[in-house]
Amino acid sequence: MSTTSMHSAANSPQGSTQSSQQTPALPYASRHDQLIGSVIDASTTLLAAYDHDIVKFGMGAPAPDMLPSKDFARIAGDVFSPENFTYGETKGEPILLDALHEYLSSTGQIPPEQQGNLDRLLITSGGMQGLDLGFKLFVSPGDLVACESPTYTNGSATAMSYEAEILEVPVDENGMQVEVLEEHTARTGRAPKVIYTVPTFQNPAGVTMSLPRRERLLSFAHKHRSVIIEDNPYGMLRFSGESLPALSDLSPNDPLIFGVRTFSKFVAPGLRVGWIDVDPEVRELAVNAKQTMDSCAAVPNQHLIARWLAEGGAESHVETLRVAYRERKIAMAEGLERLFPGEIRATDPDGGFFLWVTFDDETIDTEDLMPTALEEGVAYIPGPAFSPAGNFSNALRLCFASATPDRIDEGLERLRRAVDRYRSER
Repeated sequence: MSTTSMHSAANSPQGSTQSSQQTPALPYASRHDQLIGSVIDASTTLLAAYDHDIVKFGMGAPAPDMLPSKDFARIAGDVFSPENFTYGETKGEPILLDALHEYLSSTGQIPPEQQGNLDRLLITSGGMQGLDLGFKLFVSPGDLVACESPTYTNGSATAMSYEAEILEVPVDENGMQVEVLEEHTARTGRAPKVIYTVPTFQNPAGVTMSLPRRERLLSFAHKHRSVIIEDNPYGMLRFSGESLPALSDLSPNDPLIFGVRTFSKFVAPGLRVGWIDVDPEVRELAVNAKQTMDSCAAVPNQHLIARWLAEGGAESHVETLRVAYRERKIAMAEGLERLFPGEIRATDPDGGFFLWVTFDDETIDTEDLMPTALEEGVAYIPGPAFSPAGNFSNALRLCFASATPDRIDEGLERLRRAVDRYRSER
């Protein structure tokens, strides 16, 4: 099943009786063919078509047992009151902005020189809206946008929806190969208008950009006036290794850094609440842009998160996540080593959600393998879903955060059976 057919299967219209010859062409905008959608998100609908048990390594989401649902149920009785079920301020509810700023300051995620200054924060409807605002503000049709390869293609797809041209920059164990970006710019005389990066526990590879590369990327951006959209949903989920400063920490108050964050990965994705950290001038434009989208993020959910943060729930919860995700990553890494000895290469992240697995046998096509894997009861995201050009056909992404160690072992056993079946049936 190809990435395209995987997406089409989840979104195909039903009951259409008119042929394309009978229906006149619709007057779409010129960018309509750049609205490619998300194979990752479409996989949720695809899985709903199967009624047998499936170990879900596909979606990058916390497992239900990792959500602070009991806290939310208790808090909701107070904050889900009539006055909170109305419109709110576009920049975010003041109670959430205050609680978020206090939490980020207390955990060292806001530099001392920025503490007490709320003019950089804007609450968004999830991390994806933050990405959309960044590309909306800085990308014009035909602009070059550099992204990692592999990359989180919901990000590159958003850039393409604004008619950007995508430059894929390879990734290794130290993150984006900035030297390749420099070489491309020197060779073509064309620097990217925007650089999209997930520098910490990268999606999908799980790797972290080294400190020298971070400094080199900042130097490149300053030289060429390239905006860096720093997508950082996993930074606080480090369970081993030494912490590295965010790009915004290395270059505080830098107008060229557009920071995107979300509560989805360390609280709950269904709340659809995130934030951006940007230059105050950029924030004012982002407020205007957001008002063309949704006026404000969900007000009841903002109050729920604000109360939870103010009560101190985040610190103990994040520590719980770190312990659990370390255990789950180890279970997945050891399971892959046991079940696929000498057949694969897998990344070894110090945090986040994902392992990136590459088969040494390049004839294995993970898109073609997918139907067999689903029949065997395991789901993943094929490698080509993380490349606008459709590269990485012999790779796949596995999310270890979404399953217990026992469930991980079961899922990997099913993947082993699927690969064996795939080879024998070919």
